[in-house]
Amino acid sequence: MNNNLELIDLHVHSNASDGSLTPSEVAEEAIKAGLKAIALTDHDTVDGIPEILEYTKDKPLEIVPGVELSCYYNNREIHILGFYGDYSNPKLHEALQHLSEQRKNRNIQMVELMQRDGLNVTMEKLLHGNPNSVITRAHFARVLVEEGICKDKEVAFKKYIGVGCKYYLPKPKITCEMAMDILNKYFKASFLAHPLLYKMGYAQIEELIVYLKSLGLNGIEAFHSSNNIYESDKLRSMAIKHDLLISGGSDFHGIIKPNIKLGVGRGGMKIQKYLLDKIKEL
Repeated sequence: MNNNLELIDLHVHSNASDGSLTPSEVAEEAIKAGLKAIALTDHDTVDGIPEILEYTKDKPLEIVPGVELSCYYNNREIHILGFYGDYSNPKLHEALQHLSEQRKNRNIQMVELMQRDGLNVTMEKLLHGNPNSVITRAHFARVLVEEGICKDKEVAFKKYIGVGCKYYLPKPKITCEMAMDILNKYFKASFLAHPLLYKMGYAQIEELIVYLKSLGLNGIEAFHSSNNIYESDKLRSMAIKHDLLISGGSDFHGIIKPNIKLGVGRGGMKIQKYLLDKIKEL
C-alpha cells in the first residue's frame, strides 16, 4: 500500500448481515491495512454500528455509519448505499425491521423448499449463532457447502439458489421509492452501489441514475472490486455528467468472499480519502 496516500473503503460488511467478521474485527483489519476510514454498510441493518464506533473511539480509524438497501428497478434487484446514518433513531430501526421481516419470510420459504427435498438446511444453521444476522443467499451457500451438498459456493449459486434455480425465491419487491425514502430521511448521502453488477448496458445504467437522482440520489459507486480501470472511468464520467459524487469500496465480506480484501478489493484498488471529503461537503 502506498503510504503517501490516505486510503479508505466505503463498502464493507460485518456479521451484522452477511460478512464473516464482527464489526470490531472489521475495524481491526482496517487499521492493520492502514486505512484512514471505512463505511460499515451491512444489508438492511445498522445493528453493527454501535459496536464498531465503540471499538474505534480511541483508534486512528474514522467510521462512516452506513447501510446497503436492496430494492427493485424494472424487476431487477439493485442496491443503494446510505452514508452517515442516524443509526440510533428508533424510526430508522422500525423501517429497517420492516424490510428484515419481509426478507425473513422469504428465507423461511426457501428453507421449507429445501427440507421437502431432504436437504439439511435449517434457520439455526443459517444464523450460525448470531440470532440478529440478516440472512442473505450467501448464508444459504455457506450451509450448502458445510453440509456437503455443494463443493463450493459458486456451485451453490449456479445450481441451487441462483436466479431461476429450484430453490431461489425473489426478495419482496421493495421499490426504489421506498428505499430512497428511508435514505433521504435517515442518511446524509445515498450512492448507487456497483452499477455494473446489474447486467445492464451503460445507456440503461444512465437511465437508472437519472431516475434515482430524481428521487434524491447523491452519487455513484464508481470504484468497486468487480470493475476494471476502464469501467471505473466510464462510471466516473457518467457521475460528472450528471453532477453526482463518486464513492468506492471493496464490498468486503471476509471469508464469505475470500478473493476480496479490505481496502484493495482483488489487489489493485486504491480509494483515496478526498472522495469522502467531497461527500462530507454535502
